[in-house]
This record gives sequence, C-alpha cells and structure tokens, in this order.
Amino acid sequence: MRNSGFALVERTLRRYGARTRAAMRPYLRAGEPRRFLYDLVSDYPLRLGKMMRPSLCLAAARSLGASVEQALPTAVAIELLHNALLIHDDIEDQSEMRRGKPSLNALHGVPLALNAGDLLLALSMRPLIENRRRLGGELAARIFDDALRTAYESAEGQALELGWRDRNSHEPTPADYLTMVLKKTCWLATIFPLRAGALIGSGGGFDLEPLIRLGFFLGAAFQIKDDLLNLQPGKHYGKELNGDLFEGKRTLIIIHLLEQAETIERRELIDILTRERAQRTVSDVRRMIRLIDKYGSREYAYSVAQDLAGAAMHEFQRAYNGLPRSDDLRFIELMASWVIMRD
Repeated sequence: MRNSGFALVERTLRRYGARTRAAMRPYLRAGEPRRFLYDLVSDYPLRLGKMMRPSLCLAAARSLGASVEQALPTAVAIELLHNALLIHDDIEDQSEMRRGKPSLNALHGVPLALNAGDLLLALSMRPLIENRRRLGGELAARIFDDALRTAYESAEGQALELGWRDRNSHEPTPADYLTMVLKKTCWLATIFPLRAGALIGSGGGFDLEPLIRLGFFLGAAFQIKDDLLNLQPGKHYGKELNGDLFEGKRTLIIIHLLEQAETIERRELIDILTRERAQRTVSDVRRMIRLIDKYGSREYAYSVAQDLAGAAMHEFQRAYNGLPRSDDLRFIELMASWVIMRD
C-alpha cells in the first residue's frame, strides 16, 4: 500500500490541487491597495499546501457521478475558507511559520494580516453563491448551510483551544481534546468536504449523516499526526518545530503527559505552561520533550491516531457500501492510512 496506495493518494492530491489552484486564481484579483491588502490575500492560497480539503470534495463528488467542473467552485470555497482561518489561527497562536515560510503576521504584522484574513473569509463565500447558477438554488443552499455550520463549528473549536490556554486549564481530558478537534479540525478538513461532494455528486440524495462519523475519525487522526509532526517534522512539514510547545497548546500529547506525570513533574509542567509564549524558553521546551519521552506520550497519541484511522476505514465501508469502485473512491478509502503515515 505504501507504494501503489500512496502513489494514488499523492497523484490525486496533485491533480485536484492543481485544478483547484487554477480555479481559485480569478478570486485572488490584483487590486489596490496591493501592497497592504491584495498581495497578502493571495499569499497563503498560492503557497504549496497539501490541498487535502478540496481534493476530498472533488473525489467525493466524482465518486457519485459528478464532473470536476460541477464541484470545483465548492472546492475553491473550501480552500479559500481554510486559508482565511489559517491566517487568523497564526495570529491567535503567534505562529512564526506557515508552509515553510514566515507567517503572514510575522511578515506584515497583526493588523494587516488580520484584515487580509477577513477579506479572504468573505471571498470564500463567492463561489458558494455562484453555485446557484451551476447547481440550482436548492442544492446550493444546502451546501451554503453546511458551510455556515462549518464556520460555527470551527470557531467553537478554536474557542475551546484558546480558552484552555487563556485560562491556563490543566484539566482537559482526551475526550475534551477530541471534542475540540471535531469542531476545530474535522468539520473543515474532512466532514464538510465529504458532505459537500456527496451533495453535488448525488444531487442531494446521499445520506450525509455517516459522513460526520467518517470525517470525525479521519480528521482526528489527521490532527493527532499533525501534533506529532510538530515535535519531529518530516520533509513536507512547513510549520515551526515544537511550535505547539512554545504556544502551550493542549494537544493530546500534553494532555496525556499531564495525566501520567508524577506530582513534582506535573507541577513543573504546569509552571511552564502558565508562562506567556515570549517567556517560554528553548530550555523549557527541551524539558517538556524529555518528559513527553519519559512517559510515552508520543506513543500514546500515535496509538489513538491508529485506532481512529481504523474506525475511519470501517465507517468508509458503511458510508459508501455498494458504490462502483473508482480511483476517487479508492482515494477516500486510502486517506485513513495516508493521514497517519505521511511525513
């Protein structure tokens, strides 16, 4: 599977990613003030991301009989929304890197980055509105409603994560983490793309509820793998090494460590997490990594990700049972393995 399966996944990501980027460019028009706004708006969308979200949307639509052209505006909207939220996330997290380059806030400061993210968020709605001509009013409205739900879920999940840090909470459980990830990550990364693609491909006749379960398991496994890559990045990882630790995020790794550490070490960890990012030193982060390794928190997180990926494969079989086999359907199926084995 590592050879043939991953080749199919990566080929599909490249093909659908290229189609999405080409269709996205007209929305990233050059206007004035370019230096302070439009150059910033187009920055993240034109960096080379994984393009997983639009690819899932296109594959889900194609697997049910739609053309790429029918689903492409929705895929573009998903990618624009994703990049808008990345800008806001980087500001809120004080992140320094995104896709191998300095973050927008690091390059231009918070006010200009925030303003660019706001416009990109508005631009993401345009393709969904234009769906009325391509898909008809009723189907376009259903997709738009799902997009709005995704925006609500994403904001609620982000609020949980930010709130835990702001209130210096040390009590979140693994179940709390998965609830946060369902909202912050899964709805935009996997649930909405799969549901939107299914709506387009079936003309609204596909059962969408199983796709929430499939998207949750798939997206949660993806997020936990991202948390792990942040500590030991692979060749394609484009964010700041150990950024989650510098930011004090309550990842599943840290939650497990807080649960397992002995009293003195737990107090030491809480003291480090209590500090502002600017006060958290390289020495602090190295100490956190030693504790993570001592208590097997990486191994725990990876085992949870494996279980979630297995559950995603099971839900895939239930959701798509009886459909004709195709490369697009195979791509969705293989994503459960790809999200936890990628580097």
